[in-house]
This record gives sequence, C-alpha cells and structure tokens, in this order.
Amino acid sequence: MEEESVVYVFSDWTQKLLIDGRRVDALSGRTFDTVDPSTGNIIAKIAEADASDVDKAVRSARKAFEGDWRRMRANERGLLLLKLAELIRRDEDELVSLESLDSGKPVSAIRRQDLPAVIDTLVYYAGMADKINGQVIPARQDALTYTVREPLGVVGAIVPWNFPLMIGMWKIAPALACGCTVVLKPAEITPLTALKIGELALEAGLPAGTLNVVPGFGRIAGQAIVDHPDIDKVTFTGSPTVGRQILQGAAGNLKRVTLELGGKSANIIFPDADLDAAVKAAAAGIFFNTGQVCSAGSRILAHESVYDEVVERLAARASTVRIGDPRDSSAGMGPLVSEVQMNRVLDYIDIGRKEGARLVAGGNRHGERGFYVEPTVFAGVEHEMRISQEEIFGPVATVISFKDEDDALRIANGTVYSLAAGVWTADIGRAHRFTRRLKAGTVWVNTYGPTDIRLPWGGTRDSGFGREHGEEAIENFTEPKAVWINTGR
Repeated sequence: MEEESVVYVFSDWTQKLLIDGRRVDALSGRTFDTVDPSTGNIIAKIAEADASDVDKAVRSARKAFEGDWRRMRANERGLLLLKLAELIRRDEDELVSLESLDSGKPVSAIRRQDLPAVIDTLVYYAGMADKINGQVIPARQDALTYTVREPLGVVGAIVPWNFPLMIGMWKIAPALACGCTVVLKPAEITPLTALKIGELALEAGLPAGTLNVVPGFGRIAGQAIVDHPDIDKVTFTGSPTVGRQILQGAAGNLKRVTLELGGKSANIIFPDADLDAAVKAAAAGIFFNTGQVCSAGSRILAHESVYDEVVERLAARASTVRIGDPRDSSAGMGPLVSEVQMNRVLDYIDIGRKEGARLVAGGNRHGERGFYVEPTVFAGVEHEMRISQEEIFGPVATVISFKDEDDALRIANGTVYSLAAGVWTADIGRAHRFTRRLKAGTVWVNTYGPTDIRLPWGGTRDSGFGREHGEEAIENFTEPKAVWINTGR
C-alpha cells in the first residue's frame, strides 16, 4: 500500500507552486519533503516558496484583481465557485486519499465531515456572491446617500495543518465570492490538497492569478505574505504566538487581519446530565482528529458527585478507540501529523505525571512506526496545572472536578483562551444562564463539536479575533464605501 501511495501522489503538480495559472518551480530551485505521518515515509518533494515567489504570486493576484476577476459580474463569480464544487465532487476520492496520506486523518472522517464541509462552504458563498448589498441611508433631503461593499483586494490566506482542505476553503470561498484574489500558503506539512484545489480552480474557469498556491515555511513564505505591502488582508488560523507576529508584521501597511487561534475548551458535565451521551461526546470531542482540533474539549469539567463515574467511563472509552492506518476505513484514530507534534504531546504527558495528575488511560506512544500516541486520560487534575492551562493539541483529556456553578464558571473561564465550550445539563434555565456567562465564541449545549458554515466561528483573547463563516465573513473581505450625491433642493 505504501509503495502504491507514493506512486499515486508523486506527479508534476505535487512538486510545483501554482502562480498566475501555471505550475512553476520555486525561483530558488529549493524543495522540501512532505511525509506520511502513519509511516514516516517521504511522499513527494514540494517546491519551496520564499519571498521572491510570494512577490510573484502577489503581483499575479493584483493583476487578476484589477482585471478580469473584479470586472466579472457577481453572479458569474458565483457560478465559477459552483463549478469548482462540482469538480471537487468529481475528484472526491483523490482528495480524500491525498488529505489522509499527507495529514494522517482517517479517510472515514474526511469523507464524512471534511469533504462535505468543503463543498457546503463553496455552495454557500457561491450563492452569497451576488447578495453582498449596501444600504440607502436617508441622511439629508438634498442628497441621495448610500453605501456599497467593495472587495478589499489581494488576500493572503495562511492555513494550518490540522484541517487543510476544510479551513483552506473557509478562507478561499468567501474571499473569492467577495471579488478578492488569493495567495494561499498551506502548511508545509500538508500542502498536497491545496495544490490540487488550485488545479481544479483553473479547470473550473477561474482566471489566472485569482488563486495562487505557494507552499513554504511560515518563517519565510508566511512572513513574506504578512510583510508584503501589496497584500490588503491576511487571514490566519494557527497558534497565538504566530498570530502576534502577524499583527506586528501587518502594521507595515496597516493591512486587515483575521486571526483564529488556539483553544483550551471546557466541556462541563453537571450532575443532571445524560452521562452516556455526555461521556460519548466528550471522548469524541478530545480524540477526534487525534485531538488536533482548536476547539477540542480538552478540559472535561465534571461535578464532584459524578466525577468518578465520568473518569471511569471516559477511560473505558479511550481504551476502545481503534488506532490504525488512516487509509483503513475502520480506524477510529490516526497518527499525529508529525514527529515534532508527537514528541510535543508525549512531553506534555510527562509534564502531567510530574505535576501529580493521575494517568488513568493511555500515556504512551503507540507502535514504533509512524507518529501515533494512545488516547490519554488524566484524572485528579488541578485547574492551575500546565496540562489544564496550555494547549496540547493531541489526544489528551484532563478531567477536573467542580463543586457548583460558580466553581465551574471560574474554571471554565480561567484560561487565556475563549474559543468554545460545552454544557451538559437537563435544566434549561441553567443552560441559558451558564451559556451567557461563559467566555466562548461558540457554546454547545448537550452536544459537542458540530460547526456549520452559516454560523459565525471564532473567539477572543488568545483564541484570536474576527469571525469566519456566515455573513460575518463577508465583512472580512469587503470595505464599505459611502456615496453622497447632491440632488439639490
């Protein structure tokens, strides 16, 4: 299977950048390897973009923005996005295989969640393209005053490695629908599906330069995007550390920025909750995608009256998670995305042990090949411990006891993050009351984890600022213009 996989993806288009409608080598001639995290084997060599390649891509995007793309009727842009959605459906099997091979995500999860979300996002914003409206505002009797929303221009989109396809489309689709052009930098760990999407965009009929794809390293290609004076907007998903660097770089030309950063989300189980449903969802909320989810429910807060039962049930569920080859449809959990990430998670497990938390499930590397870590559960976790405060980004659940609502709220809100939270209770009054007091951009009640492109997504503090999804995303890529026409008396 490994040999067939390497042959399958080792083609010209995987090796090259996509700039101005053409697949090209990096100007430096440099390449880097992309690796299969389930085996550690090299999949292919990818052209490595640097500042000169980014500049070339930006110039191409600016030309397209000022030319065919901006002059195109909005409904025609929408039709091209629908065509892209059709091509993604056509090539679904190839995209699923590439995403799994590059990221280690189970094929079953990609086919069930990621690909449908990609298509839904495209279709939603295709329909939005000709519905980006302004307002007529009766400011004075002697004037016609109104507003229009205009595209910002060239967008630099920097995408993480945990959901390359899905988060990439969260940025590409609304930007294109608004009439912007895009320079996309996928994570260097997972560039394959971004390159394929760029190829399909050309096949769909998007003008050359409308979508450029420049794989490369964040400190070089990513920084070049942030610093480039002709990029009007940066949209980034990733770590708070990099988010701060982006804000500093964006000051150069005061470019607009949207940041979706980290999370340390609390999943709060009250004593009147349906424990079967709550624990099942809590396990999925931390072990899905091997815990590499910004909104993962990594802090499970259980009322002291049900704490022991929650710990016991969660540990039992962790022991039944099937770890395996992500291309095997029966695998419940694949590897972490890289050796670096695996070692980071294992280091945090050691920190948890040293801090005095009680390991009740997992805690070890799984196997000797690939970057697998067992589903891990810590009990006896104190709120102040590092494993309770810091984002691990792996399959590590910390279970914390609370006494009452005020205690639960203190713990839930007691980190630098505010992306998401879950509440489990049969008391509808408590659900409303507690939801209002939680510092989180999304709160799930008696469920955990679903997202929809129609609902805003994002957080505050170290979880970033601005919102993706829904109509809010249109504000990310447009600027309002006021028009004042003197009509006389």
